[in-house]
Amino acid sequence: MKPLRSPIITLLTDFGIKDPYVASMKGVILNINPDCQVVDITHQIHPQDITEGAIILAHSFSYFPRGTIHLAVVDPEVGGARNPILIVTEKFFFIGPDNGIFSLALREERMKSAYVLTERRFFLPEISSTFHGRDIFAPVAGHLTLGIPPEAFGRRMDSYKTLKLPDPIIKREHLTGEVIHVDAFGNLITNIDRMTLSQFHQGRPFQIRVKKGIISTLSKGYWEGIKGDPIALFGSWGFLEIAVQEGNAQKRLQMKKGDKVFIEKRRDNRGKTQEERDKNKKVTQPSG
Repeated sequence: MKPLRSPIITLLTDFGIKDPYVASMKGVILNINPDCQVVDITHQIHPQDITEGAIILAHSFSYFPRGTIHLAVVDPEVGGARNPILIVTEKFFFIGPDNGIFSLALREERMKSAYVLTERRFFLPEISSTFHGRDIFAPVAGHLTLGIPPEAFGRRMDSYKTLKLPDPIIKREHLTGEVIHVDAFGNLITNIDRMTLSQFHQGRPFQIRVKKGIISTLSKGYWEGIKGDPIALFGSWGFLEIAVQEGNAQKRLQMKKGDKVFIEKRRDNRGKTQEERDKNKKVTQPSG
């Protein structure tokens, strides 16, 4: 696979937009190849939050054309022992630190090869110990768009660091998940997907319990429900979300990433779950 004729490089960082860091990276890229199109995924990842960066990248990278170069820098160990890497898959290139930031995206991709970036001729002449995004990753991405083969940038590597998101837990009548991301609207995105929820409730009524409320139904969209009240729905990522109709669920419910979301099967009119009723059933055998 080769980069596009009209190359696209995406940028994802925790640099924010106040300082010149992002602009410096773009300047380096465009100085190497002025024909590049540089697309910002986001620069608002919480500082040093590798998991958040991995989640955002995993839910955006695949919408770009084949041959796109994804450059991601959330790098609390910059200048330390972690390696700078280039990963080549069947459809894309990934450039950044080997700290797990690519691992969620790579679940959906077939890796062809991976390299530790060691060839300094493709870096800036002076390398800061605090800004590899500008001095290593941006110039490598720029040179890659010129058709330089990936193997020219360094030595092969066999594996990369991975991250693991928490799995929801099912125990009899209860399903416990947690908030893995809070978006800009304050929607609470959990780790519970449709299949997990369906396997849990198996068509039976259920309710969702959060810190400051109980939600008894699933909504089809953000427009459903009463203004100001919490709702639950499956969002565009395919995960259960807790939102507030025309409001901010994070503020309204006082929840944050890592907080638990509990789903429980609803009791029948006699106050018992199906499991409790099954336990109380007795089979009597005829005597004599």
